[in-house]
Amino acid sequence: MKLTAKNFKNYAKLLDSYSQFTPSPLSIKKFIDFGLNACEQKSYIFLRKELPVRLANIMKEIALLPENLLRMPSVHAVHDWYMRSFQEILEFEKTEDNPSNLKRFCDSLVKIRNRHSDVVETMAQGVLELKESHDVDHQTEHSVQYFLDRFYMSRISIRMLINQHTLLFGGQLERAPGPNKSKYIGCIDPHCNLVSVIQDAYENARFLCDQYYLASPELVVEQHTVDEPKPESDIRIVYVPSHLYHMLFELFKNSMRAVMEYHAPRDQYPPIKLTISKGKEDVCLKMSDRGGGIPRSLHDQLFKYMYSTAPQPSKSDAHTVPLAGYGYGLPISRLYARYFHGDLLIMSCEGYGTDAVIYLKALSNEANELLPIFNKTTSKFYRTAVPIGDWTNQAATLNSRQIALQCKKHQLPQSVREAI
Repeated sequence: MKLTAKNFKNYAKLLDSYSQFTPSPLSIKKFIDFGLNACEQKSYIFLRKELPVRLANIMKEIALLPENLLRMPSVHAVHDWYMRSFQEILEFEKTEDNPSNLKRFCDSLVKIRNRHSDVVETMAQGVLELKESHDVDHQTEHSVQYFLDRFYMSRISIRMLINQHTLLFGGQLERAPGPNKSKYIGCIDPHCNLVSVIQDAYENARFLCDQYYLASPELVVEQHTVDEPKPESDIRIVYVPSHLYHMLFELFKNSMRAVMEYHAPRDQYPPIKLTISKGKEDVCLKMSDRGGGIPRSLHDQLFKYMYSTAPQPSKSDAHTVPLAGYGYGLPISRLYARYFHGDLLIMSCEGYGTDAVIYLKALSNEANELLPIFNKTTSKFYRTAVPIGDWTNQAATLNSRQIALQCKKHQLPQSVREAI
């Protein structure tokens, strides 16, 4: 449905209305519990309200982007896609949950997912268009970084909801990835074999590495649990294998490239080591390479969307080498990790190598969605000038962590607080 001037006011009112609602984050456990007792009517009633809320929350932020970026053709295209998808979902706002509407709704979700399949690349192209046509100041770069983190996190969450519904009720479960197709609950594997996903990501990254460098480093995997240092069987958790694969594939590509270029030319290359450790709260995957490391001056650039060490791709390469040159691999991988309250950290020793650590929640009821919410504070962020740091706050930039002077569990001694 094309948006005309006549119904634009109505559309704007609906957008304002839905953006005032707060998205409802779900845990992996809730996804699993619902999937085991799947009821299409309940999912339909939930999604026809929740999807417009999540769409409206992020669409209100698009309007706050710098004017120069909003005028870029690719950004305009992405905005149009979101407008159309928002309208299509709203068509089901007051419809009955009869079989005909349920089938139509499922078909619409598949159509929306397909429409948004190139959102990451198209938005990345929009940022490139801005860089090529305008001088980008620090404030603009800061706003773009903040927005893209929230925009891509919103996209991950929306695709998660759509995938769960279409896989459970659209007859698409046979297309789910991995060897245990029948055991999947939507796109979640209740017994996700970490070693299996690691091997899959490694082999595919190795194939690319062999093609480009005619050689590749080996992989060594070690497993540890809180009860037994060397478990008899592979460690398994409740997780979305495709999310974990995305993170690992990106990290393997980066590690292989670093190892091959730092040690070339050689007949043998130092292996990449991957350690899996399952504790009571977290499951950690630490990937260690000997690829020469990263200078500390470049560490803060690794998760910035407007920075990349690879050559920028041409438009013709966009579909053959996904995200290559855009510099979006690490930032988006970190979003996948953080989506269910995990994290991805990079630690490097220049002249030796790099460690990348993926943290995942060990308990499915603690793995809650991390969702961007639009409110007045969000609006202020885009308009407020970036504060200039001084020598005392360097620690705040390390992995975007803030030093807290007080917290409930650990308080500084009173004498220290008084001194501060």
